[in-house]
Amino acid sequence: MKKVTLIIFTYFFLNSTFSILSQPRIWNIDKLNKEKAIATDASRLIIKEANKQLPITIPSVMDKNMAPPSGDKHDYWSMGRYWWPDPNKKDGLPYIRKDGLVNKEIDKLDRIPLSNLAKSVIALSLAYHLTSEEKYASKAISNLKLWFVNKETKMNPNMNYGQTIPGRKEGQGRGEGIIDTYSFIEMLDGIELLEASPRFKENDKLAIKKWFSDYLDWLLTSSVAKEEFDSKNNHGTAYDVQVTRYALFVGKTDIAKRFINEFPNRRIFTQIEPDGTQPLELARTTAMGYSLFNLTHILDMCKIAKTENIDLFHLKSADGRSILKAIEYLAQFLGKPKSAFPYKQIKEWDKAQENLYWVLYRADSFSGNNYYTTLINKSQVTAEKDLHLILY
Repeated sequence: MKKVTLIIFTYFFLNSTFSILSQPRIWNIDKLNKEKAIATDASRLIIKEANKQLPITIPSVMDKNMAPPSGDKHDYWSMGRYWWPDPNKKDGLPYIRKDGLVNKEIDKLDRIPLSNLAKSVIALSLAYHLTSEEKYASKAISNLKLWFVNKETKMNPNMNYGQTIPGRKEGQGRGEGIIDTYSFIEMLDGIELLEASPRFKENDKLAIKKWFSDYLDWLLTSSVAKEEFDSKNNHGTAYDVQVTRYALFVGKTDIAKRFINEFPNRRIFTQIEPDGTQPLELARTTAMGYSLFNLTHILDMCKIAKTENIDLFHLKSADGRSILKAIEYLAQFLGKPKSAFPYKQIKEWDKAQENLYWVLYRADSFSGNNYYTTLINKSQVTAEKDLHLILY
């Protein structure tokens, strides 16, 4: 009787909770499908990147040289980007913050391996979708199993030790660490493309979705995650996007729609002023970069909401706050020198210009006109051709 009950439960869990075949939520699936019909420079770029990924063995959380304070290497562990040894202390503890200056110590733990995982799945799944060649699906699935399925190597579904700071909080993680998993957002689009592969077995799909269901529960209940939910800047935005995307992935649409519907008042209208400025991002030492970073998260949420037939992009508050106003404010600096920007940008102005290019490119895809595309062409700002041309 117990065996029959287990079989029925497993069938119900797989076919009820996760029965509806998911769809990409960030990527433009119509544009992707057009790429399948014709060989373009952009599609060749995807194949080239996927071929690079085929021979690479990516590390798991078990490959770091040290264990986090829990003693369990399965727990993800990273260090805060902008935290450095205190030069006035013999042991350097506690670390002090230098906004905008990245401490390369972050490379020692799990942040880079996690990024490499997402990068590999994205490239390989796109190549599989364009070519239907199973070698790409097989490699992507193998990498996913390494992080989410295999008992010996998988990551525990929490961020209890994300972006820790040496000498602070007794080694515990911070809410800010949750942004480390933001690269999972697009990776999930890749997973959904892989569902067409016969090599993607049902038990592996179930295990991956169970992992994300557990991670979603952690995001909604842990004290660390509560810090990120309460964050008023780009971290809070990114938190909402992650919760929404994971909820849709595992079939918990009620949670997703609640976060989408609360997003305008909780994030858009509190972060963007009537003149389009984003004060909390402009206060940073890389103000243009962070303003665009936050807008990118907001546009991701707009795209996710659009798949649920909800329009966030065109909403406007009674006093004129809107996504379009924020885009309009930043667009005036396209093609301008750093001296024209009235806030700090201590590094990477050219990179910020390129990111602005892509934000404007995406804005036109939401508005349905070519206003910003025309502005881009007039500005003579160029951006390296990359996956944006296909995905957005």
